[in-house]
Amino acid sequence: MSQRSCPVPPADLIDRSLPLLEFDGCMFRTHGLSHPPFHFGCSGFNRFDSPDKSYEVLYAGLDPFCAFVETFASAAGTRVITTEALKEHALTEFKARRSLRLVDLTQSGALVRVGADGNLFAGDHDIPRLWSRAFHDHREKVDGILYPSRLDPIRRAVALFGDRVPRRMTELSRESWYAPGSLRQKLVEIIEHYEFELIESRVVVGRKPVMRAAQTSFISEE
Repeated sequence: MSQRSCPVPPADLIDRSLPLLEFDGCMFRTHGLSHPPFHFGCSGFNRFDSPDKSYEVLYAGLDPFCAFVETFASAAGTRVITTEALKEHALTEFKARRSLRLVDLTQSGALVRVGADGNLFAGDHDIPRLWSRAFHDHREKVDGILYPSRLDPIRRAVALFGDRVPRRMTELSRESWYAPGSLRQKLVEIIEHYEFELIESRVVVGRKPVMRAAQTSFISEE
């Protein structure tokens, strides 16, 4: 086992009590503007995908900050965002149509109780997929996993199991990340908080090509 690998799920996990959370709050997803907001997938490339593709998973964040960085800064070290990317993506706020039972790995003591460590969120994906299957098959029949974002651990993300969670969600709002309106101010806050650089995708005469966090006032003016 490499230094950055999380331990595999213990053989007795099915008999251990899980750190559970009854969740009925809002969730947020960044997605392609031309695509439906609720995508349950089984590509096998994501952290908590089914290892044998026997169930699908939907990923979301519990706030716009998480939904933004998990999409636009998914590669560690990324600090440049293009206006074209913002124009092609939307942020959707939604709720499940019933309360969800989640394995809450953000609780103090949760990792020790289940036999995992922080590399579950930061290391390679092979072992986290085994944990996904172990939680999915647990006798508690949970709906998904609540876990800290790899890029900003104070933010929380969810992975929802497609064969447990009702596929129809209650959509509360959907807006382009670059559209004028209330989301513009949130975008300014996010760019300033993470010190992203916003770059014009197409050169506009009279406009500087790079906008740093301190120069993003134009976003809220258009």
